[in-house]
Amino acid sequence: MGRPGRGWRGGWTVLMWVAAVCLVLTDGRRSRQPRCPVGCTCTKDNALCENVRSVPHTFPSDVVSLSFVKSGFNEISGASFVHTPNLQLLLFTANSFDLIDEDAFMGLAHLEYLSLAYNNLETLPKDVFRGMDALTKVDLRGNNLICDCKLKWLVEWIHHTNATLDQIYCSGPPIHQGKKINDLLPHSFDCITTEFASYQLLRFESISVETFTFGNEQYVVFAQPFAGTCNFLEWDHVEMTFRTYDTIQSTSTVVCKPMVIDNQLFVIVAQLFGGSHIYKRDSSANKFIKIQDIDILRIRKPNDIETFVIDGESFFVIADSSKAGSTTVYKWNGIGFYSHQSLHPWYRDTDVEYLEISNKPHLILSSSSQRPVVYQWNRSQKKFDRRTDIPDMEDVFSIKHFRVKGELFICLTRYIGDSRVMRWDGAMFKEVQTFPSRGSMVFQPVSVGKWQYAILGSDYSLTQVYQWDAKRGQFVPSQELSIQAPRGFSVVSVDNRVFLLASSFKGKTQIYEHLMIDLSD
Repeated sequence: MGRPGRGWRGGWTVLMWVAAVCLVLTDGRRSRQPRCPVGCTCTKDNALCENVRSVPHTFPSDVVSLSFVKSGFNEISGASFVHTPNLQLLLFTANSFDLIDEDAFMGLAHLEYLSLAYNNLETLPKDVFRGMDALTKVDLRGNNLICDCKLKWLVEWIHHTNATLDQIYCSGPPIHQGKKINDLLPHSFDCITTEFASYQLLRFESISVETFTFGNEQYVVFAQPFAGTCNFLEWDHVEMTFRTYDTIQSTSTVVCKPMVIDNQLFVIVAQLFGGSHIYKRDSSANKFIKIQDIDILRIRKPNDIETFVIDGESFFVIADSSKAGSTTVYKWNGIGFYSHQSLHPWYRDTDVEYLEISNKPHLILSSSSQRPVVYQWNRSQKKFDRRTDIPDMEDVFSIKHFRVKGELFICLTRYIGDSRVMRWDGAMFKEVQTFPSRGSMVFQPVSVGKWQYAILGSDYSLTQVYQWDAKRGQFVPSQELSIQAPRGFSVVSVDNRVFLLASSFKGKTQIYEHLMIDLSD
């Protein structure tokens, strides 16, 4: 007969073994459940952390509300809450944060309430609320938010989000201090700034630069005194650089002035030696041909050329800086250019500027021997009459004009002493601003879109770029450029891009691109 007692004991042993295994497995599962982190207090679905040194990575899975008070950390790094994706409420109170990463709240797709109140915040990173579409409430009260361009995105977000915000106020800058952020609009911020960035280096010296349009294309021409050439460049639309288009061989070239009349391109080439000449572009032969010499007895030492049109007639004027020459106006007669009028002789004129004052044509001559002289066009005589001079401005090397909202200004360059900006008040030019300018031979105003600049070059220091401040009614420093002995500046626009061309008498000629920078990005 068998032994039933032994069978029962065996079955009991198996049963006990199975129960033990189940108990171990159950304890194992329980041990893997996240516990409430040190420094935090957890209830059924809430967790409160106080004086913790970092954001814990593990919380009980049923926690949907999390608060941090008087934390011992000063930044919230990226992906701090990816391990708690089910959070619906997140609060930070009485903390002091120096940095919140733009991805700090990444993964909180179910978050409905976020409080960053009273955390000594001055700004918030752009798109910090990205992906948090469930948000219904954001609390930013009690911070020191600086409403500058870095916070423009928040104003835009406020106007597009479905979440509500309590009234919050700007601590700065002065223009917005004390204002409600909720009342600001995106256009309340002026966040576009500009700069001239180095784009292309040309391996030659030059003393002047001109830009012009011919046949719907943009061109640039540099006068190269040492090489004795007028160097024409065109824009390569494929390579996106300026390349050589053509040259005019000359001697000791100081100015290459383009002039388009009835779809014909002329170039007045001023030389220190061998006389000056006029060239015409022969389209059939695809080259420049000399068509006329300029009277060497009148023009002995040319220094500047201006072209202009009065009542449909084309003129140019050459400023002569010799003791025996005479600044002379030339007129196009349909065949060639002839001497139209000699202005004052023997005054060693260094620059001539054509401009309209009160809708009347004028010339201003700068001279090394007297104050700048203003000439006005006499329509009945068809000549320029001396009108006045500009007082207290001896030793002006050159004058260039610009306009801001219809008002006329001039930049006066002085090699020794201060250069100046003056404004026409209806009767005379009055001083607006002075600039230290030892060694300056160019103070060139240039405009790009809505921006007005004045570029002050120097033989002894960095070139200073100033930008017009409409509120102050003056120029303010914008940037510095490193150009050796600059002599001229001009801008050209091609393929929706704008370039500044800078001639250099002792170094490499340079090309800069005008860039717009959004400070809110």
